[in-house]
Amino acid sequence: MLLQGSCHCRRVSFSVESAHPYPFNLCYCSICRKTAGSGGYGINLGGEAASLHVVGEAHITVYRALLAEPDTGDVTESPAERRFCRHCGSALWVWDPRWPALIHPFAGAIDTPLPTPPERVHLMLGSKAGWLQPSIAPNDQQYNEYPQESIADWHAKRGLEA
Repeated sequence: MLLQGSCHCRRVSFSVESAHPYPFNLCYCSICRKTAGSGGYGINLGGEAASLHVVGEAHITVYRALLAEPDTGDVTESPAERRFCRHCGSALWVWDPRWPALIHPFAGAIDTPLPTPPERVHLMLGSKAGWLQPSIAPNDQQYNEYPQESIADWHAKRGLEA
């Protein structure tokens, strides 16, 4: 499925092919919450990095989250690159060199109508903001950290690949 997206001020637009377009993964980690923060969580989709086409790339900036080691408190920079519009601050996508063939656009930046997922996965609930009361449906899955199932596996298991 071809996904088309943009930032709020429309200086950046992009398209990417996705075999995994269902917005099912709600991430409550502090990075997603603070950088993409829709409802206290971020939703990433799966896309093919080689198919990414960007208009307005000069208006994009990159953020690499700072990660603290739980045992030592040492802070390191994440290799994952979060792309944002430098004018309006819209979160656009995440790319990680550890998985270079993938790109993960934020569902909030996608302008293409997306399919409704039959269930959702609430992940990183151990990091959610205290004020947030997640709306968890009976068939939804819940994880305090990351689940083992990938975005591709979730789609394949349910026969939902585009």
